[in-house]
Amino acid sequence: MPDYGHEVLFGTFITPRADDPDRVVTLAELTEAAGLDLATFQDHPYNPGFLDTWTQLSWVASRTQRLRVSANVLNLSLCPPALLARAAASLDLLSKGRFELGLGAGAMWDGIEGMGGRRLTPGQGVHALREAIEILRGVWDTANREPLRHDGRHYQVPGMRRGPAPAHDIGIWLGAYRPRMLELTDAVADGWLPTLEYLQSPDRFTANRIIDRGAEEAGRDLRQIRRLLNLFQVDFTGTSRGFLQGPPEQWVEKLLLMVLDEGFSVFIIGRDDPRLIQTFGQEVAPALREAVARERAGAGTPTGPIRPAVVLAKRQPGLDYDALPAPLAAHAVEPGDHDYGRVRHSYIRRGSPALVLRPGDAAEAVHYARDQGVPLSVRSGGHGSSGRSTNDGGIGIDLSRMNRVEVLDPARRIIRLEPGARWGEVAQALTPHGLAMSSGDYGDVGGGGLGTTAGVGFLARKFLARKYGLTIDHVVAAQIGTADGGYLRTDKAHHPDLFWAIRGAGGNFGVVTALELEAYEVGDVAVAQLTVDADDTAGLLTRWGALVEQAPRELSSFLPVFASPRGPMARVTLVYAGDDAEAAQAALTPFVDIGPIIRQQAQIVPYAALVAPSHNRHHGQGLEQRAAAPHHRRSGGEHAPDGALRRRLGDADPVRRRGGQRRAPRGDRVRATQPELLGHRRDRSRRRRGAGQALGRHSPAPGRHVPQLRDPYQPGAAA
Repeated sequence: MPDYGHEVLFGTFITPRADDPDRVVTLAELTEAAGLDLATFQDHPYNPGFLDTWTQLSWVASRTQRLRVSANVLNLSLCPPALLARAAASLDLLSKGRFELGLGAGAMWDGIEGMGGRRLTPGQGVHALREAIEILRGVWDTANREPLRHDGRHYQVPGMRRGPAPAHDIGIWLGAYRPRMLELTDAVADGWLPTLEYLQSPDRFTANRIIDRGAEEAGRDLRQIRRLLNLFQVDFTGTSRGFLQGPPEQWVEKLLLMVLDEGFSVFIIGRDDPRLIQTFGQEVAPALREAVARERAGAGTPTGPIRPAVVLAKRQPGLDYDALPAPLAAHAVEPGDHDYGRVRHSYIRRGSPALVLRPGDAAEAVHYARDQGVPLSVRSGGHGSSGRSTNDGGIGIDLSRMNRVEVLDPARRIIRLEPGARWGEVAQALTPHGLAMSSGDYGDVGGGGLGTTAGVGFLARKFLARKYGLTIDHVVAAQIGTADGGYLRTDKAHHPDLFWAIRGAGGNFGVVTALELEAYEVGDVAVAQLTVDADDTAGLLTRWGALVEQAPRELSSFLPVFASPRGPMARVTLVYAGDDAEAAQAALTPFVDIGPIIRQQAQIVPYAALVAPSHNRHHGQGLEQRAAAPHHRRSGGEHAPDGALRRRLGDADPVRRRGGQRRAPRGDRVRATQPELLGHRRDRSRRRRGAGQALGRHSPAPGRHVPQLRDPYQPGAAA
C-alpha cells in the first residue's frame, strides 16, 4: 500500500550537547517558530557530554506551546517500563498531549553495563522491548480497574495501580532495522522510526514491505503504523547535488514521492543548523503539505482517524459510521477509543453511547444524528442530574470544543459564551472586567447546561433578594441549532416561546450553541470554610439551616456531610459577596456556633478563585438513586432522627442545602483534614480542646485574610 493517509509532519533531531544547553533550547524554540511540528533528541545516558533526555524533554515542552517532543529513540535498557509509563503519561498531561515515545531495544552495551544495566543479546533485546510495550499500555489502561501484573522473562510487575492515563494516545515509535525488530513493529508498534542513512540491509523498500506483510498477517490495518524517517545528510543549495541536496523545490519533489509511493509521513532533519531549520519549516513544509493534499484529493485517499479492529468490532449495527462528514469524523469518539472514557459518562449517570461527536459546528452534528434513528444526548459539561447528557447505544453531542467566552458590551455588561465553556473559565474571563455571573459552586459545570436549567451559585442568595436571581434569569438571548440543521436567534422579541422554553423548561427544544447574558459587577468576595464534627448530625443541620435563613442577603452557604473514619463530618462553605472585611466578619462569625469546629479558614479572594475549573473526568456516581437529604426542620419543629440520616450517609454521600433551598447531592469524595486533631470518642472534652487550640494555626491559600473568626469554645458556643 503506498500512501497511508497520515497527516504529514516535520521535525528536527537536535544534538543535546551539555556544553551548550541554551543552544539546544534555542534550536527547539526555532523549530516551533519555523512552523515545524516535532523536536526530537537522541538518548545516550552513558554519554556525559549529553543532557539527560527526560529533563530536556520536559524543559523544551515547558518552553513551547504546540511543539511535540520525543526521544529519538529512548534507551529502554536503563529505564524500567513501569516507571517510564508514568513519566511519559505525566509529561503528556503537563504538555497537553504533546509527547510521543520513540523506543529502541538498546545499543552501546558497554556503556549500558557501565551504568548498571544488563547486557542483552539482540534476540533478548527484542523480547524485552515487547514486554515493555505491554507494560506501558497496561499502565495507561485506566479503564481496567484491576492492578497491573506482569511476570515476564525480563520485567516483573507484581501488582501496581494503573495510571495516570496520558492526555492522548501516545504513539510508540520503534527504531527498527533488522527483521526481528521490524516484525515487532508490525505486531505492536504505532510507528516505524529509522534513520535513512542506516537503512542498508534490508533497505527501506524491503523493510516497509516486511512491516506491511506482518501487519496484514496480524489482522492490523496497515494505516495503524505511521512511517517516520530521520534525514541526516541534507542541505539546501542553489543547484541539485544529490538526494535532498538542492533547492527547496527539489526537496518537495523528492519527499512527495516518499509520501505517495512509500507511505512516509514524518520527516525529521538531523542538522543543528538554524538556516536549514528555517528553510525546512517555512518553504518545504507548507509546499509539501499543499502538494500532498492536492494529490490525495485527486486520488480519494482516506485520511480520517485509523481505528484498530478491536475498536471497529464494537461498532453498533445500524449506525452509519462511514457517513460521518470529515470535520465530524476527525473528532468523533467510539467505544474503545482513547477518549471514550472521558465522554461516555456524566458526573451523575453512567452511559455507553455508540458514538460521541465533538463538533465545531453543532448544526452539522444534529443533521447527521437526525438520520440515524437512535437516542441523541447533548452535553456541555456533563454535570446535569437529568440524565440527558448521556445515553446507552445512541449518539452524544459533546460541545466541549465550542468554548469561547466574550465580553460583547462592557458598558451594558453583556457577555457571550458558548456552551462548552466551563463556568470556571467564564469567571476567569470576566474577572479582568470586574464582572461575574453566579455559576454554581463548581468550576467544571458546563455553561450550556447551567445557563439553560438553573444556576444557583455562591452569589445567588444575594441577588435573588434583589432584582437578580439564578443564572437563567440573566440570559438575554440565545442561538439555537434546530432539528432541521439550521440556527435561530431567540430573545424576548424573537421566538419568545422558545426563549422561555430554553430557560429551565427541559430538553428537546434544540441545541443551544451560544448564550448572551447580562453579568453584574463583582470584585473580591470573602470565603470561609469550616470543618465540623457532625456526630449530632440532625442538630448540626438544624442550626446551620436556621443560621442561613437569618444571614444577610450577601451570604450564601452549602454544607456536605460525609463519612470519615472518625464518624460523620461536615464541611461548611460560606461566601460573602463583598470585600468589606468587617461586614464579612459579622456575617460569618455566627456559623462557628453550629458545632465542634475541627478547622477553619477565612480570606478575601477574587470570585474566580472559588470556581477554578479542574476538568475532572466523570465516572458516573450513581447518585440519581440516592435519597435526597431531609429538610433541616421536620413538621412541628422536631429534629429528623440521627439514625435515619446516618443510614443515608455512605462513604461520600453529602447532605446539601443552600440559601434555604435543598439541593441534590454532589458526591465529592471529601475527607476530614488533620484527623489527629480529633480525640477519642469517649473524651469529647479533649477533642474540643484540641480543635480549639488548632484555630488560627491553619495556613489558607494566598489571599487577604478576613479577621480571625471567634473561637467557638469560648462561653456561649454550641456544644
